[in-house]
Amino acid sequence: MQREELTDFLKNHFPGSVVREDAQYPELTVAAGELSQTAAELKKNSDLAFDYLICLTAVDYKDKFTVVYHLESTLHRHLLVLKTEVTDRENPSVDTVSKLWPTADPHEREVFDLFGIRFNGHGDLRRLFLDEGYGFPLRKDFSD
Repeated sequence: MQREELTDFLKNHFPGSVVREDAQYPELTVAAGELSQTAAELKKNSDLAFDYLICLTAVDYKDKFTVVYHLESTLHRHLLVLKTEVTDRENPSVDTVSKLWPTADPHEREVFDLFGIRFNGHGDLRRLFLDEGYGFPLRKDFSD
């Protein structure tokens, strides 16, 4: 599937989401409550077959967090950036995707450790680098 075909497919298949075409890779932004269902569809749909999670990270925009997933279909050789926004800064959380893509496990732990975003359903969500109580150094409001 070529880039234009992929973005058209995403627009038609995920009508409540935002598809951005003018970025380096096509981007699909979904509501946090839709993340699990959308991620499962991206992996299991044979036309998409996003079977590999390359990386996962987060960005702090002061008023919200954006969790960013870079996905690849090793079968079709196309890439996608999946995003979801988390607006609760006091108790930020989103569902885990580690059951779909096991490579998400350490990435989610890293995002938890550095941003404090919890991944609901993660089997071993604990600090990866920093001591308990240290704070979350990649947040814009962090001070040590």
